[in-house]
Amino acid sequence: MASFNRVILLGNLTRDVEIKYTQSGLAVTEVGLAVNDRRKDASGNWVEETTFVDVTLWGRTAEVASEYLSKGSPILIEGRLKLDTWETEGQKRSKLRVVGERMQMVGSRSGAAAPNAAKTREPAAYDESEYTGRSTYDDAPPARGTASSGPAAPPPEDNLPF
Repeated sequence: MASFNRVILLGNLTRDVEIKYTQSGLAVTEVGLAVNDRRKDASGNWVEETTFVDVTLWGRTAEVASEYLSKGSPILIEGRLKLDTWETEGQKRSKLRVVGERMQMVGSRSGAAAPNAAKTREPAAYDESEYTGRSTYDDAPPARGTASSGPAAPPPEDNLPF
C-alpha cells in the first residue's frame, strides 16, 4: 500500500527565529507555529482552540525565515511529519514535528519585521539526512511563458487608460 505524508499549515510564529548551522555549514532553525481553529462545541458555543506545532526549516528557507520573520509573523508551511524518539531516564519518549520543505510569508510588506542583525554561526547537532535539499527559494520553476535558460522576455506593454 502506498503512503502519503504531506502537511500544510497556516499560523503565527510563537517565538523569534534563531538560526544555527550544522558542522558542514547548512542552516537550520526550529520554529514554533500556533495554528488557531474555531468550532462549535456540543452546546453550540464557539470554542477557540490553538494547536502548537514545532517546525524544522533547512537551508535557504531557514536563512530567509531568520532574516525576515519574528514572533507573531504569519506564515504558511508545507512539509512532512517526522516522529522523533529518544529515551530519558529509562523512559521512551516521542514527539511529532513537521519538517518544512516550503515556506510562504503571509501578510503585507509594511507589517513585516525588519531583517535581523548580527547572526552567529554555531555548529549544531542536527541530522542532515532529513534535509531534502528542496526549497521554495532555491529551485522555483521559471515564470510562466519564459524559457528555462537565458534572460526572460519583458512583459508585454498594456495599453490601459488608467
